[in-house]
Amino acid sequence: MTDIDWTTGTWTNAPTRVEITDDGMHVTAVEESDAWRITSYGFVHDTEHALLTPFEQDTAMEVAFHLDFSAQFDQAGIFVKVDETTWTKAGVERSDGADSLGAVVTRDVSDWSLAPVPGWHGRLVTVRASRSGDALTIRARVDDEPSRLVRVAPLDPDAAVSAGPMCCAPSRADLTVHFTAWRTGPADASLHPDD
Repeated sequence: MTDIDWTTGTWTNAPTRVEITDDGMHVTAVEESDAWRITSYGFVHDTEHALLTPFEQDTAMEVAFHLDFSAQFDQAGIFVKVDETTWTKAGVERSDGADSLGAVVTRDVSDWSLAPVPGWHGRLVTVRASRSGDALTIRARVDDEPSRLVRVAPLDPDAAVSAGPMCCAPSRADLTVHFTAWRTGPADASLHPDD
């Protein structure tokens, strides 16, 4: 895969602070930043911090970050955007006292799928989005462990799409996420690697 320069992208919403160093990018989120549309909660939040660059058909993008969350709904991962009402965010979010791997897929309204990932705290998480045909495939791994499939969602093959690292801090100030990598390369060859 090829590294993407941290200065290449454009923020959907400016974070409190961004520091680019030799070991990656450190992003401090604005308090109450989030991405969600309507379902269950009744509100629209479109204040996420996502650093986006074009995400072409038949490519994949990966984002890696150190998992060090402590407050309800602290989150980081990858954001894939078509427009204001069509987007996906995937990564790790702290929910009800546990770090959980999941995805929010939004097409006018949001859904949310997640599963706890005990043992991931304090480790390096990589989230991968692969765009091929009419599908967006999300995978994730911790350290050098095998990737696991997180979500397969529809994505218009003709849409202009952008993607990149994302973080939000819905319930507190001073969340800083250390992103260590942002890469692009070919899309996954198969949904099921053993095929």
